[in-house]
Amino acid sequence: MDLQQGKARTASVLELAQELIRQPSRGGIDGYGPVLGVLEDWLAARDLPHRRLHDGAGDLVGLLVEIPGGRPGSWWALDACVDTAPYGDESAWSFPPDSAEVIDGWLLGRGAADSKLAAAMFCHIAADLAPCAESLHGGLAVLLDADEHTGNFGGARAYLADEAAARPAGVMIGYPGMGEVVVGGRGLWRATITVHAPSGHSGSSRAVMGAISRAAHLVRFLDAAELPGADTASGFPLPPKLSVTSFHGGQGFSVTPDRCDLNIDIRTVPVFDAHDAETLVRKAVAELDAQMPAPRPTQIAPIAAWPPFRLAEDEQPAAALLDAAAAAGLRLRAKTAGPSNIGNLLAKKGIPATAGFGVPYEGLHGIDERAHLAELPQVYAVYQRAVLDLLQAD
Repeated sequence: MDLQQGKARTASVLELAQELIRQPSRGGIDGYGPVLGVLEDWLAARDLPHRRLHDGAGDLVGLLVEIPGGRPGSWWALDACVDTAPYGDESAWSFPPDSAEVIDGWLLGRGAADSKLAAAMFCHIAADLAPCAESLHGGLAVLLDADEHTGNFGGARAYLADEAAARPAGVMIGYPGMGEVVVGGRGLWRATITVHAPSGHSGSSRAVMGAISRAAHLVRFLDAAELPGADTASGFPLPPKLSVTSFHGGQGFSVTPDRCDLNIDIRTVPVFDAHDAETLVRKAVAELDAQMPAPRPTQIAPIAAWPPFRLAEDEQPAAALLDAAAAAGLRLRAKTAGPSNIGNLLAKKGIPATAGFGVPYEGLHGIDERAHLAELPQVYAVYQRAVLDLLQAD
């Protein structure tokens, strides 16, 4: 599809995106039925094959659109989330979070950038390919994930666990952002640490080091831990990073608490992986328990571990997206992102992914989220061409 055809689709893409934004779908807050119902109605009206995805508990977590080609070949997937971040302080917004209005070339509202505009665009690409599907190799899947912002990635997990779905050779995720294609991201290792201590009265004449004080020492040990720098020789440009993201313990004023819980988030890279992250934390915990003994040892409960990933620019689907952008006159750079994303989950399953190329945006996960529409025809044309190149390659 060329740029002119992309422009012709803009009005319809925008209309569907507006309908989606008007349906609140905050992850873990709103039900996903209404927003997915908008998509189901749109897909059914165009006779596009689709079905609901459910998690292990039977909860609705997404939709899967499948356009099988008429020739043997690999399946490729487009992925966009249709749940959103919370609104936060609504009084701080200069427009309603579910506005969906277009003002001065910006589409306004939560999900405009992340990622209801991409979901609308990917549905249209599926509709464009359906009439010529017999001439294509493999097939195209469009995953509309309604459980992404919870961190569960329920839609993606249900898709990968679905035995009826063809395993994709690669995935292009529709996160926003112009000027670059995200081809990699740091991984993560997360854990909750429980620090114990004797409890006592805060006014007692007997000195008692409570769990909060012990936990504060642990934080200092962790902050002082040496992490490697970026290993540019490996082709991964970012260093690892350790953050204490939660610290809870105690109640009131008169008791020194016997327990304090910490959340630890370590972003991993190829030269410092999940094993290294866990080893570092266990060393710090062992140092705490040796220097400041307590009745019970400090406990570590690992929560999640995802590997880092990075595609070379000549690997698919990164190559197809970069080539399609170049053909559209866009000079994009390949970027490795600091935050983790669905690409890490896919990497754990051995599925390569890009995790971002889209329209410019503001207010992502913050107030006054908006997406700029002038670039939408170009973005549409790039994804359309990339998908066609992949489905015509086998």
